[in-house]
Amino acid sequence: MAQDLKKIYKTIMDDHFPPRMEIAFVGEDKRQTLYYEKVSWTIDNIQKGLRYGENPGQEAALYRLINGNLVLGETETILPGQYLISDIELLQSGKHPGKTNLTDADNALNILRYFTDRPTAVIVKHNNPCGVARSDSLEDAYTKANLADRVAAFGGCIAVNHPVDKATAEAIFKQYAEVVIAPDYEEGVMDIFERKKNLRVIRIKNIDRLQTFVGKKYVEFKNLIDGGIVAQWSFVPSARSAADLRLAECEYKGEKYRINREPSKQEYEDMLFGWLVESGITSNSVIYVKNQITVGIGTGEQDRVGVAEIARDKAYRKLSDRYCFEIHGIPYNDLKDTEKKKDIDRRVRIEKGSLIGSAMVSDAFFPFRDGVEVGILEGITSIVQPGGSENDYQSIEASNEANVTMVYTGQRSFKH
Repeated sequence: MAQDLKKIYKTIMDDHFPPRMEIAFVGEDKRQTLYYEKVSWTIDNIQKGLRYGENPGQEAALYRLINGNLVLGETETILPGQYLISDIELLQSGKHPGKTNLTDADNALNILRYFTDRPTAVIVKHNNPCGVARSDSLEDAYTKANLADRVAAFGGCIAVNHPVDKATAEAIFKQYAEVVIAPDYEEGVMDIFERKKNLRVIRIKNIDRLQTFVGKKYVEFKNLIDGGIVAQWSFVPSARSAADLRLAECEYKGEKYRINREPSKQEYEDMLFGWLVESGITSNSVIYVKNQITVGIGTGEQDRVGVAEIARDKAYRKLSDRYCFEIHGIPYNDLKDTEKKKDIDRRVRIEKGSLIGSAMVSDAFFPFRDGVEVGILEGITSIVQPGGSENDYQSIEASNEANVTMVYTGQRSFKH
């Protein structure tokens, strides 16, 4: 008998996870234990933790660290009580949050913590950012992040680093979102959001001190099919300023190769912005950034040339949709007028998907020059990548031929 999928998605699932959890690391001379307690919320008189896991029917629970500290070598975990996602304040929910809501929110904050000085908006969908932007106002930052990939942002998780004002709230209200996260909400904002009863509105006051989480580590656990577990320290980007980036150079068969042109201030800003956004993107990934706005994001591919092409193609498609929406008020795929479509296509081709003058960002080195050439053909002017390939000289040569600057981070940024 076929199941009622709509009913399943609306079901609040009971879980059988215990109220407390302990994880102990036992060495020859000492035992270190991390102590956790399960989190729940009361919504419509129902006290419950996570609605369900990644899919309906999967039990799940959220635990927060309440005691203990793990020290391995000279590295130690985040101290207990430094709550963000594990102690969210639900101002409005409509229904209990699910695991995907929390993991999207967590990755949004993972990216947002590197941008505190200017209004910044991060929109995450399926645990990958689909639009990230910085600006002089929160409304403009959100609008630019949303228009970077308006289609993927549908039903996404929006995180911002400044209190939401009424102008930003009205802009968010026009779109469909699952979650909004902010340090606070100005007077009148909740009146706007209340018109969408199932929008989960979350206040995390600790966003004001997100910067304190930069450089901090925690232990990640990956469960294997046989019940085994892989434990690792979380990734921390070491390149967080222009001084941390090194102009690309290498030696091959006794000959030295070096990039010819130093990056401009704008290029440094875009490369750093892109590199820090990159830390929250599933690998293999390549992204393009322009004026501290994501232009095209390619994620989770097996080859670097392919993902560079996917990010390029997405930049073209998303710009076409943006122009169509701005001019005609409808998605590009819904536009039936052939001539109007041709006009948009012509404009996007001329602008090369807004890739002209952008920065190309890669989470791992380019093994051959064909990877960077994907971006160079579209008019990029800068590249940031880890470096370290035996064929780095090929990427340097390709960049110099096009007067493109390139820097190395000296660190890979895989995320699986």
